[in-house]
Amino acid sequence: MTATDGRCLPGSVRVARRFHLGRTAFHVVVATIYGFLFLPLIFIAFISVFSNRIISFPADGYTLGWYLNIFSQVQFVNGFVMSFQVALLAMVCGCILGTLAAIALTKFDFRGKTFLNTLLMSPLIVPGIVAGTALYVFYVQITELFGLRLAASLPGLAFAHITITIPWTVRLVATSMGGADRSVEEAAMNLGANAWTTFTKVTLPLIRPGIVAAALFSFIVSFGNLEMSLFLVGPGKTTLPIAILQYLSFNLDPTIAAVSVVEIVVIGVAMLVTNRFVRISSFV
Repeated sequence: MTATDGRCLPGSVRVARRFHLGRTAFHVVVATIYGFLFLPLIFIAFISVFSNRIISFPADGYTLGWYLNIFSQVQFVNGFVMSFQVALLAMVCGCILGTLAAIALTKFDFRGKTFLNTLLMSPLIVPGIVAGTALYVFYVQITELFGLRLAASLPGLAFAHITITIPWTVRLVATSMGGADRSVEEAAMNLGANAWTTFTKVTLPLIRPGIVAAALFSFIVSFGNLEMSLFLVGPGKTTLPIAILQYLSFNLDPTIAAVSVVEIVVIGVAMLVTNRFVRISSFV
């Protein structure tokens, strides 16, 4: 029997060897997951500099001209503006309503609390196509009954996006509320602060990281929404994801990849800036 036989090794050496193998396997798994996540992004960025007018391999050459081509496409510019407006409205309204709902669900006990929480979270489990179809039918009924045209309008699209931003706000703000020290609020009220002063001077600062994180995620979810928006946009009033889909129906040049890279960079910068002031990882 040799000295290298595992049965002759001290127990501590065998444990150390198993730990090393386990750590190596863990690093391999983590690297594989990150590669699976980031490889498509790298691939899109690589395609965006192809000089080919039709995406094909290998590339005939490389150019940044497709990024300049974005601004010559009116549908992309208008789609970006429309998406930004809708996302901004959805973010603000969703954060206000979701924050109030999260505070009510966290601080108070009332009849129907479980039902309300389930109702607010339901947009996370309802498919976007189903929700978009239902809202379109609802808007048609509103138009027939009251003559109010919501379909293919900015208010109608913003209202639809608010419904998908509220669950994120409720979830993140409720998490922030759960980690807040309630004794600080009680101390403020014991010192004579009324309910409004306690809310604005104590509660809001305590949950501000959750609100900021909710605002960021709400904006991203609304800005990139496609399934629900497909049923609620109209001619000349399309969002950026729909403009990309329409352009892709007739063109196969790398402009789509360039648009995607710009969108990824904008969202990534927003997340990095937000994470500079609020640690997003502590809420998701």
